[in-house]
Amino acid sequence: MNPDKIREMQEAIRQESLDGWLFCNFRHRDRLADDILGVSPSATNSRLWFYAVPAEGQARGILHSIEKDTLGALPGEFTFYSGREGLVEALLPLAGKSWGCHFSQSITAISFLDAGTADLLRQAGLKLMSAEGLIHRFKGLLDSSGMESHERAAAHLYEIVDLAWAKVKQSFEQARALNEKDIQRFMLEEFARRGLETAHPPIVAAGSNSGNAHYSVEEGAVFAQNDVIQFDLWAKEPAGIYADISWVGVYAQSAPPRVQKAFSALLDAREGALRFIKEELEAGRRPAGADVDRKAREVLGGLGYGGDTRHRTGHGIDTEVHGSGVNIDSVEFPDSRPLLDGSCFSVEPGIYFSDFGMRTEINVYIKDGVSIISGKDRQFTLLYC
Repeated sequence: MNPDKIREMQEAIRQESLDGWLFCNFRHRDRLADDILGVSPSATNSRLWFYAVPAEGQARGILHSIEKDTLGALPGEFTFYSGREGLVEALLPLAGKSWGCHFSQSITAISFLDAGTADLLRQAGLKLMSAEGLIHRFKGLLDSSGMESHERAAAHLYEIVDLAWAKVKQSFEQARALNEKDIQRFMLEEFARRGLETAHPPIVAAGSNSGNAHYSVEEGAVFAQNDVIQFDLWAKEPAGIYADISWVGVYAQSAPPRVQKAFSALLDAREGALRFIKEELEAGRRPAGADVDRKAREVLGGLGYGGDTRHRTGHGIDTEVHGSGVNIDSVEFPDSRPLLDGSCFSVEPGIYFSDFGMRTEINVYIKDGVSIISGKDRQFTLLYC
């Protein structure tokens, strides 16, 4: 890690009013610590290590004497221990200060510090605070090149949706059998042709399968008349930023009234959330992810769909599809972190029933205090054959 990255960390530490950021790992359990510090997943990690970055001054590493090279070429002063007493002694210079650590009572995805190690640190005199704000500032915010990478990925995904729906429409018009696996395979072929990477195959769900938010295509159901069809696809350029979108269509020339009504409610919820973000930013306020989620839920509840939601309104997006930044969530993993410049996240309200379900997902990022929708020239409407 170069000195500029350490300085970026220290700026984030000061902005969060902490004395430092404390990383630790054992058997690579904390993937965030490895990722942020650039520790190789193949590095030996059979003993506990710590790396403390203070708000000011030099970083300090603490490693077991038989694993001195685990942290590679990270800068700073290093202490080596061989037993528990030596480890506690090495921690003493960090005592009396407030350290951001990788735990959170609500955001499980960034919570890695185990209770036993936390007790050890407190007994050594360290004050432990959640690093959730640090992680958001350092890893969850996109710079201009990240925003451009995200926009390119989004453009690809929207093109793939258009091509995939053209195949669905052609099948309908020709009365030719088509199943979920056919379309999923086509999307994956497009990913490969465009040089995109994905963490998991896209979701293509028809009929009652669309009511399963995390449906996994196996053999693949055949599309039937009036089926709701849910597309959910996410991908990125190599080493780039993800885009993650969901689209809803109907295997018919028009939607049944119940389906159209449900989709209209989702649009109202999504637009209500977007309007809330825009108004808050224009007023000079930075809404929390939980605030935005509550707004979307308020809209759905007012339209009679409050009991039909099964998941949060959105998640952070960065080099991972479910990233380390702010989630649009007030109920599952309540996220009180503010939408800062560089925040990138999905807005995807969903409602689900026994015979069908749907969600409409777009991506938003904050730049210079303005909320920007990826691929904003798109028309986000229900698709028909």
